[in-house]
Amino acid sequence: MTTSDAVFGHQLKGFPTGGAPLTRAQIPSQGWNLLRGDLALPLAVLKQSALQHNLHWMRDFCAPRGLHLAPHGKTSMSPELWQMQLGAGAWGISFATVFQAAVGARHGVPVLLIANQVIQRAELDALALLHAERPGLRSMFLVDSVGQVDAIEAWAQDRSFQGRFEVLLELGIAGQRTGTRTAGEARQAAMRIAASPVLSLVGIECYEGTTAYCDHAKDRATVQGLMDRVDAIAREAIAQGWFAHEEIILTAGGSAIFDLVAERLLPDLGRPVRGVLRSGCYLTHDHQRYTRYLCCVGERLNLRETLKPALEVLACVQSQPEPGLALLSMGKRDVAYDLDLPVPVWRSHPQALGQGGALQAVPAHWRIDALNDQHAYLRFDASAPPDEWPSLGETVGSGISHPCTTFDKWRWLPVVDEAYGVVDAVTTWF
Repeated sequence: MTTSDAVFGHQLKGFPTGGAPLTRAQIPSQGWNLLRGDLALPLAVLKQSALQHNLHWMRDFCAPRGLHLAPHGKTSMSPELWQMQLGAGAWGISFATVFQAAVGARHGVPVLLIANQVIQRAELDALALLHAERPGLRSMFLVDSVGQVDAIEAWAQDRSFQGRFEVLLELGIAGQRTGTRTAGEARQAAMRIAASPVLSLVGIECYEGTTAYCDHAKDRATVQGLMDRVDAIAREAIAQGWFAHEEIILTAGGSAIFDLVAERLLPDLGRPVRGVLRSGCYLTHDHQRYTRYLCCVGERLNLRETLKPALEVLACVQSQPEPGLALLSMGKRDVAYDLDLPVPVWRSHPQALGQGGALQAVPAHWRIDALNDQHAYLRFDASAPPDEWPSLGETVGSGISHPCTTFDKWRWLPVVDEAYGVVDAVTTWF
């Protein structure tokens, strides 16, 4: 299956209800413009220029450091966006489940890094089938316990499985996600993997993202402690002959403090090392949480410009029931709210097109302070001049926080140019 096979139709939220189905190639020729009101709102959109900027920025971050990129595909679950990332030099795509990885494989992703434990029999069945269907495919998943190895071997015996799965030993952080907590646990798991007839140890994995605080000293100390553990177990695994291949994969990197782990992903181990970053949110970035993190990255790297927000949700002002309150036509079914509420960024009224000022920054006193399923509560200062009030029917573009939980609310997203003309579209496969 290729990304050009996608068909867009009226079953998709925001697509013209009476319109005929369209292929991706036909989307640009429709001439849709979102500021003109050609598509019903709410609608999540991707800004083409910001996507391209972010693709090139991350490529230029990794290349001079000798690092490879396997961005987390679960962020968007969009084959079209994965292909953009691969086209910009990504080595592979990371996933969280075998289901996600299978979607990736069936859309041409050549290397699948499943950054999670695979232990369920149904998932092991599916992964084995995926490899049987695609002999050239490469995949790897995480192991963090002897018990997981035991479970995989029991499955292999029941299924008469004759192959081998490539795996990464995961090191974790106390109180956080998965992964071995002590050097002894890591050593036991690595030894057990090396002795397994159905597993091959190809590297070490960790995840530092839950430890980010935008405190340079604190973040650096946490990362250094974690990467010291990675370095130690990698050296022991080399000395003991536990790695299956000459090349060793070391992988880490969320979307918050990836610059700090990047400093430690290519240690001199006397063996070839493939350092792999897995940052996923970089492609679309956001207007809030990751913007704050990237300000800290920019300070550490002495950069004026880092990533740009590419994902917005557009909504209509549909009601002004009382002074200081307007209701927007988007809610929890349309936009992320798990980390921060959306923030209004710009406003535009369809009648303003062609008269100048079609798109304007919102007044500083505008804020969204609550969401229902289908509504956002936009508060504003009722004592401000009337031209600073929201007006019925106008469009409000809002920035989001945490792109993962906005993407999963949409099955398609238009890609727009700077004038919000629709120039492309992508699908999602959640």
